[in-house]
Amino acid sequence: MLIAITRPPTESIADCQLTHIGRDPIDVNLAIEQHKKYRELLAELGAEVVTLDPLDEHPDAVFVEDAVITLDEVAILCRMGAPTRRNETNNLEPVIAAYRQTHRMTEPAMLEGGDVIGAGRTLFVGKSTRTNDEGANQLRAFTESLGYSVVQVDVTGCLHLSTGASYLGEGVILANPEWIDASAFEGFDVIHVEQGDPWAANTMCVNGVIVMPESSPATAAMLKERGYAVRTVDISELMKAEGSMTCMRQLFTRQPAPSKAKTQGGAHTTAQA
Repeated sequence: MLIAITRPPTESIADCQLTHIGRDPIDVNLAIEQHKKYRELLAELGAEVVTLDPLDEHPDAVFVEDAVITLDEVAILCRMGAPTRRNETNNLEPVIAAYRQTHRMTEPAMLEGGDVIGAGRTLFVGKSTRTNDEGANQLRAFTESLGYSVVQVDVTGCLHLSTGASYLGEGVILANPEWIDASAFEGFDVIHVEQGDPWAANTMCVNGVIVMPESSPATAAMLKERGYAVRTVDISELMKAEGSMTCMRQLFTRQPAPSKAKTQGGAHTTAQA
């Protein structure tokens, strides 16, 4: 069973951090509705959706991907590159601890989950404004004994590596080579996004279905022509906060509970397949 941990946005999302895009007014009510539709699609595709209580004091808390790297065997609690976001990890820790044993990154590491793409036993890690070499090194130290390899990828045109690339499964990566160094994906079949769809590279695979933004129709059509099952969802208001498809969930397979499992009082399940 896939678990999808999510957190709705609040009015404070208007004060979100921005790096590569300008600030446009966000229709908060529409952003909340779009997030609801996003959760409903995850449930429709077979994920058990866990919705956490909103955190109005953290404008970027809707982007739960950044706080933790959740692998089959372990969860790595990130030390995020944006100092004002680091308490999001503390808030999410007891939630994740109910599903995985955890390890915490320490100073001077900086790493945000949006900079990590898992492709089999390879973890591609973005070298971005939010993730440094020590972050990649600590991730390597936590995971190499589990059989993972860590490969760093230069990120120049977007916030996180996952904004410019995503793993479609079976050795295939979808990428925007204008924003990241796609040459780092040696040995993988790299598909480029279509012209005019720069944000299309961030997708997520849910039980064999590729989910991507409604705003990237050309790339969606291209993937369908290649035989992929594709669903789209409108996240236009959340993209104004420099968000994208993967950053609004922690998506992982349920495993036996760790021996020291904890629970988070603010969590509730909103949909279950």
